[in-house]
Amino acid sequence: MNAPAQPTPADRRQWARYLVEERAEGAVYTNLAARRHGEEREILLSLADAERRHEQHWLDLLGGEPQRLPRAGLRSRMLGWMASRFGSIFVLALAQSAEARSPYDTERFATAAMRADEKVHHEVVRGLAARGRRRLSGSFRAAVFGANDGLVSNLALVLGIGATGVSGPFVLFSGIAGLLAGALSMGAGEFVSVRSQRELLASTEENSDADANAGDLDIDANELALVYRARGMGQDESLIRAQRVVQAAQAGIRRDSTGPIGTHADHEVIGSDWAAAISSFLLFSSGAIIPVLPWIFGLSGTTAIIVALVLVGIALLATGAMVGILSGGPPLKRALRQLAIGVGAAAITYALGLVFGVGAV
Repeated sequence: MNAPAQPTPADRRQWARYLVEERAEGAVYTNLAARRHGEEREILLSLADAERRHEQHWLDLLGGEPQRLPRAGLRSRMLGWMASRFGSIFVLALAQSAEARSPYDTERFATAAMRADEKVHHEVVRGLAARGRRRLSGSFRAAVFGANDGLVSNLALVLGIGATGVSGPFVLFSGIAGLLAGALSMGAGEFVSVRSQRELLASTEENSDADANAGDLDIDANELALVYRARGMGQDESLIRAQRVVQAAQAGIRRDSTGPIGTHADHEVIGSDWAAAISSFLLFSSGAIIPVLPWIFGLSGTTAIIVALVLVGIALLATGAMVGILSGGPPLKRALRQLAIGVGAAAITYALGLVFGVGAV
């Protein structure tokens, strides 16, 4: 490190900013660790220890604790607030983005070890965030898809109907009908999909009938080995297991079967058909009710259309930003993409409504 003998006041101010940021990041990891157990807790505490080492580096350069310190940045304060109250995957996703933008790459007063640490921290936080994303991926996908589908489809419906020039009560009725039709369709679709998948798994589920009756076999063990080969075992492994099962059964020893390979776990991952149906119904409804709100509260015409666009636009931006945060991507880009898709679909139906409205007149 080629540092000047006499640092400038600007250098010292920058060191103080680094100091408070390291403390803030360390506090985030400590607060997250308090809400975790086992390996994840140990990993987060190790990250907090590393941040304290970096903190000490800047303290040494400053010659001790300064009398006055700047406030941590808005992102660090927000992360700290969320970590102390929620400890959710959103905090890890935001922390991943923060670690990806290390200021030490161009900081001459930072050591090479500190720069390397920041790269490692980014990968560690990415790994922890990936665990949370895997746990959340199924339910989060369903939530975003259901709510977004309700937002876009019902906005397109009420704007298309509204553009024809019909009365406000008719638009309201159309919106409520679209909400119920879409929500019932989503719920029924999820129910049939999940129930069918569970029935498919049940029909292919293995059982231990062959093992349970192995003591009565009067044929060679190779016959039983075919059961295991059909389940995917290799020929030699199947034969060895069949011989052991037959010998144990003939000796009067009950052996625990390995049971279905992955079937119970698959049922747990798929979940309940009724739970999937109800959640899809509610999620679609939560999105579909938003475009109808202006007509529910008595607005009509252009005013209702503009208010509906604003409300749905805010909701689309929020869901898009949430997707961006969880995916580790830029929230603004995802939010604008979501908005463009929703407004684009609504614009098409609105244009069609204008055409049919003119024709009807």
